[in-house]
Amino acid sequence: MTRESTTKTRQPNGASTVYRGKDGRWHGRVTVGVKDDGTTDRRHVSRKTRAEVTKVVRELERQRDRGSVPKAGQSWTVQTWLTHWVENIAAAHVSENTIDGYRVAVYHHLIPGLGAHRLEKLDPEHLERFYKKMQANGSAAATAHQAHRTLRTALNEAVRRRHLISNPASVAKAPKVEEEEVEPYTVEEVRRLLAEAGKHRNTARWVIALALGLRQGEALGMQWDDVDFELGVIRVRRGRLRPRYKHGCGDRCGRKPGFCPQKINTRRETKSAKSRAGQRPIGVPDELLQLLREHRERQAHERALARDLWTEKGYVFTSPTGEPLNPNTDYHKWKELLKAAGVRDARLHDARHTAATVLLILGVSDAVVDAIMGWEPGKSARMRRRYQHLTSRVLRDTAAKIGGLLWAPETTTTQLDSSRSPVPAALAVYIAHLGERRVAFRRREHAATVVARWSDDWPDHTAEVVEWDCSRWEHEGPGDGDAIRDCVPDRAVIFHAQARFLPGGDRVATAVPDQWSVPAWDFETDRYTTKRSTWRTARRPGPQQEVEAQVRGTDEAAVNAAFVEACAQAADRARNPGRYGDTDEW
Repeated sequence: MTRESTTKTRQPNGASTVYRGKDGRWHGRVTVGVKDDGTTDRRHVSRKTRAEVTKVVRELERQRDRGSVPKAGQSWTVQTWLTHWVENIAAAHVSENTIDGYRVAVYHHLIPGLGAHRLEKLDPEHLERFYKKMQANGSAAATAHQAHRTLRTALNEAVRRRHLISNPASVAKAPKVEEEEVEPYTVEEVRRLLAEAGKHRNTARWVIALALGLRQGEALGMQWDDVDFELGVIRVRRGRLRPRYKHGCGDRCGRKPGFCPQKINTRRETKSAKSRAGQRPIGVPDELLQLLREHRERQAHERALARDLWTEKGYVFTSPTGEPLNPNTDYHKWKELLKAAGVRDARLHDARHTAATVLLILGVSDAVVDAIMGWEPGKSARMRRRYQHLTSRVLRDTAAKIGGLLWAPETTTTQLDSSRSPVPAALAVYIAHLGERRVAFRRREHAATVVARWSDDWPDHTAEVVEWDCSRWEHEGPGDGDAIRDCVPDRAVIFHAQARFLPGGDRVATAVPDQWSVPAWDFETDRYTTKRSTWRTARRPGPQQEVEAQVRGTDEAAVNAAFVEACAQAADRARNPGRYGDTDEW
């Protein structure tokens, strides 16, 4: 009787193994890929029982098959990863202002509160308790939210580099930030500020903030080359950066770097505007241009007084020695101006909200507002909602328009669509589809009136009112915001007359009537005229060499008189083509 062989079969290369070691524990080994140096990445796990280690091995195999096994190498903590990310990854790819915000969140909040956690052991609940603790210790919800956004960005990079399987910050609930409603300055308050600004140095700085809405960095980074006095335009090209200092005394003064007597600025003074929309021309009122001319003269006087101390860098707003203004100094000057003018306290950035609201009061089109404020097209609607505030003046004007519509005499009211609009009223545009033509109106009743008139004039053509939003009109319509109408176009009657003549001077009988009239619309200026009468003669192409007389105008009697003159010239031109340059003979 033969005995069955008990020789073990060799496992194929790369297969997982589970075995009991000499130490009495169960071990598992799983091949999950290849290391950076080309060697096999075979992971080892150890547990007390076979069932426990088998469970871990199977989980590693599933992660390997999904491609989600954490990368082999350094075992990261939250502190070591955040430090590496902010200094070696983010610092090389974001702006100076952005990296400053990241460093504050990382070093002042995230590392002290979460730094000891193993990166792969960090849970959403850890983060939510951390945010709650931040607020309990006095941090604002916005500060906790900024820490959350920074952590989410850092951990997204860890996931991308396979140091982490999933991002707990994408699951954790961030603190809710209640956005405070900004109350822009009234026209009266703006006038008081401008009057007070006239008593201070750099008067035009505050006029630009309140009238044009330039950001602080844009105003302080502006140079004289950006101001075109002939065209009346300021070109926004760059922004002022906050300086960052280091000790020039070898850290012997005992002060912070910004207060060191020999401090050295380690940051460039300006950077280019952050987007194509930010690089923009802005029209300047004549009064502000005059202020800038006066400011340039005063700066020349300061340059003469400073002599060798003056550093010429071409900036519009400078220190008494020609250096660009420090944003922190500019901020404190703004606060002093508010106090001196007796105007309520507000942020410097609220001047930008005020300028945007003034544009809303003036009824400036959305496309022009976006260009002035430097908003990108894809974000413009959201930014307008954030910056353009419904002041009492805007509300009164809107209420008057509503009253004029609902309580107008019955003969002038127009039946409105009773269905609720899916588009917010502030962003709605009402399109009158007139055959192949589209005309945009801000008010539905205007579009409905035009559609009704068009249908009466051309009953064989289709016409309807369709509701769009402003962004769709800007991208798909035949014109930008300037093409959106605020009133019903005029429908004056235009009189026409036409006749044709053969080479011998005889008049040709045609199927078209000699004279007719049609209503004119001001969006059809290519077809009609505003003159009492105008006429022309022209030789028509073709073998018969006919000459045509055409007349049109707003006055019927004038058109009739002109038609007689036009026909006389057309008949003479038909008989004598050389006299009118129709041939080489004469």
